[in-house]
Amino acid sequence: MVVAAMIYELNAIDRHFSRFIAGMDGGTAHLETVTALVSNVVGSGSICLNLADIAGRRVSVDGIEVMLPEFDELCRELASVPAVGAPGEFTPLVLDRQGRLYLYRYWKYERDLAQVILLKATVPVSVDENLLGEGLERLFNGTGDGIDWQKVAAVAAVRGRFCVISGGPGTGKTSTVVKILALLLEQARGEKLRIALAAPTGKSAARLKSSICAMKDALNCAASVKDQIPLEVSTLHRLLGVRPGAARFRHSEENRLPFDVVIVDEASMVSLPLMAKLAVALEEGSRLILLGDRDQLSSVETGAVLGDICGGRQREYFSASFASMMERLTRSEFTVSNKSESTVPLTDAVVMLRKNFRFGVSSGIGAVGRAINEGNGIDALALFGEPAFADIAWRTVADGQNLKNELAPLVIAGYSPFLAASSPAEALAKFDDFRVLCAVRQGVTGVSGLNEMIEIILSEKGLIDSHDRWYAGRPLMITANDYGMKLFNGDIGIVLPDPQSGNLPRVFFPAPGGGIRSVSPLRLPPHETAFAMTVHKSQGSEFDRLLLLLPGRDSELLTRELIYTGITRGKSGVELWGGTDVFMSSVSRNIVRNSGLRETLWPGC
Repeated sequence: MVVAAMIYELNAIDRHFSRFIAGMDGGTAHLETVTALVSNVVGSGSICLNLADIAGRRVSVDGIEVMLPEFDELCRELASVPAVGAPGEFTPLVLDRQGRLYLYRYWKYERDLAQVILLKATVPVSVDENLLGEGLERLFNGTGDGIDWQKVAAVAAVRGRFCVISGGPGTGKTSTVVKILALLLEQARGEKLRIALAAPTGKSAARLKSSICAMKDALNCAASVKDQIPLEVSTLHRLLGVRPGAARFRHSEENRLPFDVVIVDEASMVSLPLMAKLAVALEEGSRLILLGDRDQLSSVETGAVLGDICGGRQREYFSASFASMMERLTRSEFTVSNKSESTVPLTDAVVMLRKNFRFGVSSGIGAVGRAINEGNGIDALALFGEPAFADIAWRTVADGQNLKNELAPLVIAGYSPFLAASSPAEALAKFDDFRVLCAVRQGVTGVSGLNEMIEIILSEKGLIDSHDRWYAGRPLMITANDYGMKLFNGDIGIVLPDPQSGNLPRVFFPAPGGGIRSVSPLRLPPHETAFAMTVHKSQGSEFDRLLLLLPGRDSELLTRELIYTGITRGKSGVELWGGTDVFMSSVSRNIVRNSGLRETLWPGC
């Protein structure tokens, strides 16, 4: 049987880099091809190129087919080139013993992050168990029968210097971490604890701040403890200290972050380079707590860091010593433990929250999300037809001319309330009641096509005047960070006339410290209309109701992580429009990003 060639399409950077490396020493027969592929896969989100994937195979590079040697021969060929070194050598390319080929910079990012995580996960922390046990009883009300996984997460975070708390929307990640802060402050017994809260985007930072503000006062702890829980949440870039025109952050190995505890929300959105830069900037004795959903989309940049740190879908267990501590603290049996103490460092550092407080047994959103995560497209489609689930709906929609007519009633009902708002604050609040999400950027069902279509629908209804670029009610999304303006990628604003400036158009945004601020349209960083947005851009957001549209044709970009992330942005209602074949294919496909991080953190698992 003839195996089809693996197809790669290079960009200009891939070609330039491969020619440069091949020209350094004359190269070998396959050096230029393989080097181009390393650059290409990094551009597609992987950290490295697994030579085992391409060895002994025909690859088509820009339409030219090349037959590559078998694995051992290919590794020997590349290892003979001065531009390719072993781990630890300062060479443009790094080849490890498993046949993973890296660009040096990404090998170093991966190594630096792994070293920090493993060091923090193995250094013990002194804990006052009596104080911790009393705090757990006071702060956590329990989640019914069985193990209280929020308590497990709290113990893991207090007990160690590194902890990951993962769970889907509605599992209580934020409420758990607020209680963890109270427990850590109680353990400090009045000593100052320097705490930093961060998130990848301005939008996710604002949501974390809002959640903490809402939960802080209700904590069952001393007022002195509540007063020390910070409300300021920054973006990761701002936390590390962006220097205009410089490639490096202000905080690094040479200038560490001055915090005892650093908490990062929406960690699934953080790329490997950014997470590595954060890790090396931490003080050795500080704690790092990551919150996120391991099943969500990974960063739009390189890596699937949170998924790798969580160990994928490996069997979850805890060491016997952790189980024993849980039983002492909670005075109840903790049966989830390993038979022996031969565990890896992260065994007791990663906790998955299982109970969902938002999507209960009557929630179709929760049920469909679980089926999609399991890759079960047949069950997921069947759930859309269940009469018991009033919060989900499916519509088979062709990628064609009738889409506008089908879309109009939903768009008018969804966006009329915010367009009729009497103040900028009301408009911003009501805009999050409904959103249209896209799987792709281009085409009729992509961001560009749908935003244009929605503007036509609303204009024909008389709700907006789209002839004016800065029409009242135009929603905008910032697409590039502007630290001078304090506007960040993903921030949402709405254009409205400003009575204080003669009814000239201003763009109103939620202010970082609360309230509303306005910006002249002429001072905006790069932006785009945001009636419709990609699922990627929706991460860190929640909408009361949403419509998710799939394209008419299948694509490698359509994965179960994308569908799951899109659906779970909705709180009370989700409609999914598309073709059943595209949906089934998408759910069967999961994101694969090659790296060595998971194997380094979870050896033998």
